[in-house]
Amino acid sequence: MALPRQSEDFPSWYQEVVKQADLAENSLVRGTMVIKPYGFAIWERIQEAFDERIKATGHQNLMFPMFIPARLLEKEAEHVEGFAPEVAVVTHAGGSELEEPLVIRPTSETIIWDAYSRWIQSYRDLPLLYNQWCNVVRWELRPRLFLRTTEFYWQEGHTAHETAPEAIAEQRMILTDVYQDVVERVMAMHVAPGHKTESERFPGALDSMTIEALMRDGKALQSGTSHYLGQNFAKAYGVQFQGRTGELESPYATSWGVSTRLVGGLIMQHGDDRGLRLPPALAPYQVVIVPIHRTDDERSRVLEAAAKIVAELGDLRVKVDDREEHRPGYKFNEWELRGAPVRLELGARDLDQEQATVVRRDTMDKSPRPLGSVAEHVRGLQAEIQRELRRQARAFTEEHTIRPGSYDEMRSFLVASGGFAIASWCGSGECEAKVKAEAKATIRYLPMDPVRPEGPCIVCGDEGVDAAAWARAY
Repeated sequence: MALPRQSEDFPSWYQEVVKQADLAENSLVRGTMVIKPYGFAIWERIQEAFDERIKATGHQNLMFPMFIPARLLEKEAEHVEGFAPEVAVVTHAGGSELEEPLVIRPTSETIIWDAYSRWIQSYRDLPLLYNQWCNVVRWELRPRLFLRTTEFYWQEGHTAHETAPEAIAEQRMILTDVYQDVVERVMAMHVAPGHKTESERFPGALDSMTIEALMRDGKALQSGTSHYLGQNFAKAYGVQFQGRTGELESPYATSWGVSTRLVGGLIMQHGDDRGLRLPPALAPYQVVIVPIHRTDDERSRVLEAAAKIVAELGDLRVKVDDREEHRPGYKFNEWELRGAPVRLELGARDLDQEQATVVRRDTMDKSPRPLGSVAEHVRGLQAEIQRELRRQARAFTEEHTIRPGSYDEMRSFLVASGGFAIASWCGSGECEAKVKAEAKATIRYLPMDPVRPEGPCIVCGDEGVDAAAWARAY
């Protein structure tokens, strides 16, 4: 089945890519999904890259239960208010009504800080640098596979620190040295880091940092967040420690997370009208060899040559697609749809000429290569394709980022989902709300470091205090 064109129906294109590339499907409960093997293989490699960096920065993995007593959630008022519409509550179990309702975790700050009240007694116990990989439930009214689901999979880091500067440094380090590093270097995406406005912050946070990625329909995707929580949760859950002076003090906290939403971002930032374009670092198969033959003798000869190439490719992830029920043309289209970075076409005629045909998925360039050097060439293409996908993602973002000269220009650009509009902002919630109402766009990020904007607020004309990046978003 042919894919819709991105330019004509981007949402349908996305849904069909997820379906036809066999990444995921809707499950029995509305808003939940089954991640299929090919999609999960991509997520596993994303997960491994994050996990490696999280551990390298001194954090340890642990695991907390998914059931949280409702009374814990009620201790931090701002937090519970922010999550109230999304919380799923268990009231019956074991054939009877529970004495106390249980919340299925929407995030774990509450149960973790309850535990920290027992784990932290002295400044010598700090910092606590912990992370968990788990599923969470947030009741989603408008679900979309990977992007917004009622149940999703992620990691959530929760740290406790002796001082505010230590916690703030942790928040920033996670965003730039872990999240941005993986998304740009491993996923070959381009993201913009920055701070959220007060209205867009995580419930209970004093500051939220984000990495925002621009999709090919001009909408932004929040791709990872890191939060400085101050002492809010420590005080709500009675966490105190004996400080260096002997006085009781409250620790400072951070929390941070990325999720399976990144698989959706990968699809929408790299994909084209043919389907996925996967960076080699994440592709389940970095090379797919398609044998072409008409007779049994040719088949044996071609498969023998394919096996030799596989051996020469060493530790690359290689798939020899020797399915007899499908013709080569079908396989070409399927692996283009599924985003395999390199395809090798190998037939009896190719062997007669001692060559194989190499096809790059990122550029669709097709060229013959001598059999004696094809493995070396294909190995070299892996880094080249990785770089090219990242270059294209950066170029697309830059091409779809404007600095409008007037509010009307910005509003028209945003209504058309043109991309990022960076302009001076006075800092008022009224101006923020006006753009949201008239253009369905929000401030996606403010600069990582304070930047004095040029000119007055683009919305109201008052003095500008920050350079804000507006966009419509998922």
